[in-house]
Amino acid sequence: MYPGHWAVEKPEAAAVVNTTTGEQLTWRELNDRSNQVAQLLAARGLTQGSHVALMAENRLDFFVIAWGVLRSGMYLTCVNRYLTAEEAGYIIDDSGSEALFISSVLPVAAELTDLPQRCTHRLALRGGSHAPADFEDLDDVLSPMPTNPIADERMGDSMLYSSGTTGRPKGIKRPLTGSPASEGIAYFRAIDAYGFDDHTRYLSPAPLYHAAPFGFCMRTLSKGGSVFMMERFDEVQALQNIERYSITHSQWVPTMFIRMLKLDQEERQHFDLSSHVVAIHAAAPCPVEIKHQMMDWWGPILWEYYAGTERNGSTIISPEEWLERPGSVGKAQAGPLHICDEDGNEMPAGEAGTVYFEQEIRSFDYHNAPEKTASASHPQHDNWTSLGDVGYLDEDGYLFLTDRKAYMIISGGVNIYPQEIEDVLILHPAVGDVAVFGVPHPEFGEEVKAVVEPLDGEADLDELRVELEAYARQHLARYKVPRSFDFVDELPRLPTGKLYKRKLRDAYWNSPG
Repeated sequence: MYPGHWAVEKPEAAAVVNTTTGEQLTWRELNDRSNQVAQLLAARGLTQGSHVALMAENRLDFFVIAWGVLRSGMYLTCVNRYLTAEEAGYIIDDSGSEALFISSVLPVAAELTDLPQRCTHRLALRGGSHAPADFEDLDDVLSPMPTNPIADERMGDSMLYSSGTTGRPKGIKRPLTGSPASEGIAYFRAIDAYGFDDHTRYLSPAPLYHAAPFGFCMRTLSKGGSVFMMERFDEVQALQNIERYSITHSQWVPTMFIRMLKLDQEERQHFDLSSHVVAIHAAAPCPVEIKHQMMDWWGPILWEYYAGTERNGSTIISPEEWLERPGSVGKAQAGPLHICDEDGNEMPAGEAGTVYFEQEIRSFDYHNAPEKTASASHPQHDNWTSLGDVGYLDEDGYLFLTDRKAYMIISGGVNIYPQEIEDVLILHPAVGDVAVFGVPHPEFGEEVKAVVEPLDGEADLDELRVELEAYARQHLARYKVPRSFDFVDELPRLPTGKLYKRKLRDAYWNSPG
């Protein structure tokens, strides 16, 4: 279903609640305002298959715009609000977006002055003081728009960006189905396994521009459930929200578990969490001991899945199954699993290899990156695709992951790709060579480390460290900026020129303490 259906069934019920401010969107409001967005896009000449970008903090309008775009049969690209103007501009350009919705709350909005020519419709969401002068006010242009649906409502899709180890992020594009928008978003079967329905009260503590929070929120709304959105994660407020709003379902990353577990025992036990029946987690490996502690606290309600923005397949594991097989991410839920060696040969149970999901046909491409699309495919089977992770299956078909995409950093559930950072730092005139990788962090799992080979062997390293950090902050989003810089006389490169990064990284991961 979609807002048009639920606006008839329960027009004055809350569809989305901002738990920080208490503001809410009723189903009638969500339906009417998303219809106005669809009418605006149609009036501006955008059609089914057009691309639209949205860059905003967690706010109610996020859902209004998202539904307006998707019920128009268009592609929606949600842009990370923490990106620099340079990074955001690349995604807006690469996605082919003809329209951009951006929040005036974001300082980066005022810096987006060099947008691609094709992005002719530039609309600012109110609430802040950073709207560029040439952007139209969204409320002003929406107010005269009719609230009835456009003539031919077809379901669109998201085209979100997921970086790779080769640098620039790439859009993950799937063919549009052309299905009626009234059928709602195609949701994976796990939604039914988790028990989502029109009585679900779903807490979303994460940024909406990420694939999983966005996908779960939109599918909750398709099912007729209510979304309770946090503007930003806070461990105490999250627990307060479960109690205050009688939350039934939620989704987390392991870092959030760690922060909640660090609260005083008395404070943790203060909240009534009895309404909470399903807590889902993914995005990063969860330490077995942390998950055991969460189970002891919340009870056996933690479900885990393994999947990617590519939606090429997924696994799922229930609390009971996980307690029998700690560390597993479950059995295949969508797409049979294959574990293969470097030549593509399937491995027996218990032996690790690259994890592939099988589909009837490959369901996605990396936008404008055929070489990346090809690299994700199995050597002999085009419909077997991999996220680049390594793992093994036990005798019963349960997947255990043993490694990650090559040197990708997962910090607090957020994927950070070293090559993109290296490509920035190498441009600094004082840098001769550079390697970036993750090192252990007690709360976030990993943090970003840069090892630099200075061009001048006599450089003042303290001054260079300050200079490089400032340079990185100028060109990269805050969470990508290395938290520490080390310096070496020469980086370990093979005769072929390939950087022997594992040798560098292992020294930090294997060192005592």
